[in-house]
Amino acid sequence: MHQPSYLDPGTGDYLLPWTYLHGIKDYADMAAHLEANPAARAVVNFSPVLLEQLEDYSRQIAGFLESGERLRDPLLRALAMPTLPVNEHERRRLVEQCQRINRQRLADPFPAFRHLLEIAEMVSAHPASMRYLGDAFLVDLITWYHLGWMGETVRRGEPRVQRLIDQGKGFTLHDRRELLGVIGELLAGLPHRYRHLAETGRVELSMTPYGHPILPLLQDLQCARESWPESSMPVVDRYPGGEDRARWHLEQGIRRFEHTFGHRPRGCWPSEGAISQATLRLLQEFGFRWAASGGAVLDNSLGPEGTGNGQWHRAYALDAEGDSGDGTRCFFRDDGLSDAIGFEFSDWHGDDAVANLISRMEAIAAGCEAPEQTVIPIIMDGENAWEHYPANGFHFLNGLYQRLGDHPGLVLTTFAEAAEELEPRPLSRLVAGSWVYGTLSTWIGEVDKDRAWELLAEAKQAFDQRIGALDEAARERAEAQLAICESSDWFWWFGDYNPADVIRDFDHLYRIQLAALYHALGQEPPEHLSHAFARQGRGSPERGGVMRHGRAEP
Repeated sequence: MHQPSYLDPGTGDYLLPWTYLHGIKDYADMAAHLEANPAARAVVNFSPVLLEQLEDYSRQIAGFLESGERLRDPLLRALAMPTLPVNEHERRRLVEQCQRINRQRLADPFPAFRHLLEIAEMVSAHPASMRYLGDAFLVDLITWYHLGWMGETVRRGEPRVQRLIDQGKGFTLHDRRELLGVIGELLAGLPHRYRHLAETGRVELSMTPYGHPILPLLQDLQCARESWPESSMPVVDRYPGGEDRARWHLEQGIRRFEHTFGHRPRGCWPSEGAISQATLRLLQEFGFRWAASGGAVLDNSLGPEGTGNGQWHRAYALDAEGDSGDGTRCFFRDDGLSDAIGFEFSDWHGDDAVANLISRMEAIAAGCEAPEQTVIPIIMDGENAWEHYPANGFHFLNGLYQRLGDHPGLVLTTFAEAAEELEPRPLSRLVAGSWVYGTLSTWIGEVDKDRAWELLAEAKQAFDQRIGALDEAARERAEAQLAICESSDWFWWFGDYNPADVIRDFDHLYRIQLAALYHALGQEPPEHLSHAFARQGRGSPERGGVMRHGRAEP
């Protein structure tokens, strides 16, 4: 579960609403599926920067409902405030935002919502027509947008949401505030629900480093060439002080995790499964019992020694001289099974998809050399797959946990349990890479990605020069802001194979975050941060680019 920081540090407003929208849909639904199936076991990973945003949204909604405090998300304000914006540009922005939804799965099942979106498309095609649409249209569109984003378990179990769906139109201020109350309750309840699931043994909770950085690149930019020797590189040879920053992200990540869930995590999903020998040793130094990455990373690390069923589905440990055998265990994603959930099964009948997935796992189990040492890691994006399924994956997920819970030969487990029970195979080397293609090419090695690293390194040099002159409070603010700038998400979206509007959004966001870092240091941002640097995107990637396959197309 991860979303980058969409907060504008200068205004305090959220520039994009994805954190709370995924909160009321995917994070709420996943908790409900695990709660409903007593035999379920899973590892649920949270990035600390997501936890902070969820807490902030919960706090601001409560403050608004209790005392009228300002909502700092434009979409939430439009939902809850008695008056809508009068500026035509702002109204058009709201209409455009409400079209950013999976039409087939989240809107078309509701005729009233579908009709509103047809009008919205007409407005987008003919912007001048916006002046002829009154508040009643905007109110109903914004209300339906939030109803469309509601989790399926919420729609089935929350009477207030059911009543609004049945009502269909003419939503009042009271209706909208009631819906805001549901949103606030869902967001406030998420940490408690997952903590309870962990305390009752249904899930293991794990963490990602604080700001979701690519740890191997912080530690050594050149490690990208281990899996992609011909990769281009930024003009800077290294990220200044990267090893110390990697430690900072782990320290602060643990602190935030303990604050939210009340215990120290045993495992770490390094951001995007990006790992290297230096990263794995650092995780071991911090006491993590396990880490995980992509199957292609294991293939690259084993080389001609062998791949496939006998290799992927085992626990590994880096074979270091003097290792007592208690080192951090490393597990590797079964890319075929995981990608089938992400990209294939959404168009299948839920029962057929469950049967197919289980039959594949049964085949793996039947062919393994040592059943008692075999583990099949399925590692999934926590939020982006399910909107492509009917009913947000309700039938697939519910059926999957039921069938696996009752299965006589497949045993649901967690990585922490597997780390204790399985004898790890020694790994003589670990080639730096991630779950995406087994390389780090999603974050470096392309002209705009490399330029983003150069801007970040320049800002880090300014940080190093100024940080010693700041008082403690200012220093902590600057360190946290630097962490946001070090996030992997900015680099993910640069590259002209991505959609133009998303590249534009993330170019803008990245420059806002870098400028805020300079302000936190008491310095004027450089002029080039006033200008977009990412090229116009021309791509139309599968699933909009929010998800990738574990292995590159042959």
